Amino acid sequence: MRIVRFCKDRKAPPIWGWLAADRVGVLDGSPFDEFRREEAVLSLESVQTFSPVIPGKIVCVGRNYPAHAAEHGADVPVLPLLFLKPPSAVIGPGQAILLPPQSHHVEHEAELAVVISQKAHWVRPEDTADYILGFTVANDVTARDLQKRDGQWTRGKGFDTFCPLGPWIETEFDPADALITCNVNGQMRQMGSTRDMVFTVPHLVAFISSVMTLEPGDVILTGTPAGVGPLVDGDEVTVDIEGLGSLSNPVRAGMRGG
Repeated sequence: MRIVRFCKDRKAPPIWGWLAADRVGVLDGSPFDEFRREEAVLSLESVQTFSPVIPGKIVCVGRNYPAHAAEHGADVPVLPLLFLKPPSAVIGPGQAILLPPQSHHVEHEAELAVVISQKAHWVRPEDTADYILGFTVANDVTARDLQKRDGQWTRGKGFDTFCPLGPWIETEFDPADALITCNVNGQMRQMGSTRDMVFTVPHLVAFISSVMTLEPGDVILTGTPAGVGPLVDGDEVTVDIEGLGSLSNPVRAGMRGG
């Protein structure tokens, strides 16, 4: 099942929905609890979609693809390398990535995202499927110059709009071997497969849940393939994951605070 957040009226708050081909139905209840699917009668084009989840926390994994680690001259970690992005970084399909004035080098990072279904603490790898609601597409936007300058990654990864998610949560997706690509203005920048991950989705969920309790709606970003590159004002960046969907966002120069 494909789960979306949408609204029929731009003035109304987002509600849960589900997709049947190009039709949307209301999801009465929450996908993290009991729900009932109403008939899918709305066309997808007639509604406004948002990020499919607003997570309590976003746990990210660095250097989880050997080729990406190599392009930065870094070693592959012995254990998953974790960092956090704030929920305020989340935007949905079609919303603009804003380039902060503090940075002169912002890059895209195409990633598979895992959405947690229930509280998870010290979960065994073989049991992780019970704690995963589904998967969505992510872009771990990064101010690379600030990341390098600071020596730790919170500022470079944490700006508002730096975590596009969408377009939906797919509950029946197999993350074992899916092609991930990133195009900027129609030109291919990244291409890789989830089979190239150093640490697989079950191992990541198990490892992270041994460090911190994962809550329903939390999101794990699983790392990016090689080929990350710069974004500039006016770009259109699209992340596509085979069998899952495409996430497109325009890039705009950010406003300075008043």
